[in-house]
Amino acid sequence: MKIFFDSIGCRLNQSEVESLANIFRALGHQIVGDPAEADLAIVNTCAVTVQAAADSRKKLRRTAREGASRVVATGCWATLYPEKALGLEGVTDVVDNDEKENLVSKILGLSPEVISKLDLVREPLPGDRGRTRAFIKVQEGCDNHCTYCLTRIARGRSRSRPLTEISRDIKAAVDGGAKEIVLTGVQLGGWGGDLLGVKSIADLLEGVLTLNGYARLRLSSIEPWDFDPKLLSFWSDERLCRHLHIPLQAGKDAILKAMGRPIGTGEYRQLIDAIRNSVPDIAFTTDVIAGFPGETDQDFAQTAEFIQSIGFAGGHVFTYSPRPGTAAFKMKDHIPMQTAKARNAALRTIFADAGREYRGQFIGTNMKVLWESSRPNQDGGWDLTGLTGNYIRVYTEAGDDLWNRITPVVLDRDHPARSALIGSLTSLSE
Repeated sequence: MKIFFDSIGCRLNQSEVESLANIFRALGHQIVGDPAEADLAIVNTCAVTVQAAADSRKKLRRTAREGASRVVATGCWATLYPEKALGLEGVTDVVDNDEKENLVSKILGLSPEVISKLDLVREPLPGDRGRTRAFIKVQEGCDNHCTYCLTRIARGRSRSRPLTEISRDIKAAVDGGAKEIVLTGVQLGGWGGDLLGVKSIADLLEGVLTLNGYARLRLSSIEPWDFDPKLLSFWSDERLCRHLHIPLQAGKDAILKAMGRPIGTGEYRQLIDAIRNSVPDIAFTTDVIAGFPGETDQDFAQTAEFIQSIGFAGGHVFTYSPRPGTAAFKMKDHIPMQTAKARNAALRTIFADAGREYRGQFIGTNMKVLWESSRPNQDGGWDLTGLTGNYIRVYTEAGDDLWNRITPVVLDRDHPARSALIGSLTSLSE
């Protein structure tokens, strides 16, 4: 059987479709990059924003329209709105998040025991040649109560995957050639809270760092209150990337409280300072919501000032998206969309400036880059793009195709059109 996968939204969704693809491959099926070639299409949907939900519906319609004979909708939007998903022309099945791990079993009529014994090897999905990083799902669900978020409703309480399963996925990724492992989850820092004898994510990191075969290990988004100080000791291992994504969401305590975020700006700053003192040159990125209900001009100004004071290396800005079923949806004083979008643009400018300043510290230095994308150029060489361990994107040219290799690069100057640096190759090494 030929199977097509598509995914909208977070890294966790990407991790899930790659895992499903690995299972289908191990059972002898072919993964294709075009739904017109597919007997079966699986679309992992997202509902985090209104736009993500719209994109999910669009991808399901397009997948069916382009020829897949059977279209399965899964993921957060399909879980929240299964009747709407089934109502889309061409969608034949809905598998909610609770059943996603058994999706292959359900479709092929196999027992989970048969699948658990498969020898898996991870491969990037067709058309995703640039994905040299392997996103490894370590937990599911969330125990937080952020008032703007549907994820807890769509994915349920936090459930941790045992280290044995995680190790199996990492081995599959390494066997498939992945150089970088990214640990991901809905509430990554909540890993272990439901496992007997496990104390925190520090136990997970300790276990994963005993494994061999990969060059880099990266943590995806971790909430500030979930950061275990014990994690700081692990950066003595050079494989652990000097980059953390720690969501902020607002730089005003009153707005954070309204968001249901159990932290203030003072505590957030203390955490950043503590990590930075222990891990020099570490890059911090974050998420911020613009236009949350009740956010005054003064509140927004304080958020902008706070962001500027932290020294982020970058950030994602989301315009507040009213989601029925969340507590924030019922709040008063919703911000006009035009105002919210203007605030979004202002914050993106602040992050762009902050990122340029952070990258500027490394101009003239030599760093290692994992090349994630390569294209032949008109000069007979290759145009390369990749990431340093501290999440600086780098562009360069080379005489050889260095895709999925790690090489040293001299960082020469800021890229005039990208949030990146331009570098030049030195001697090659893995």
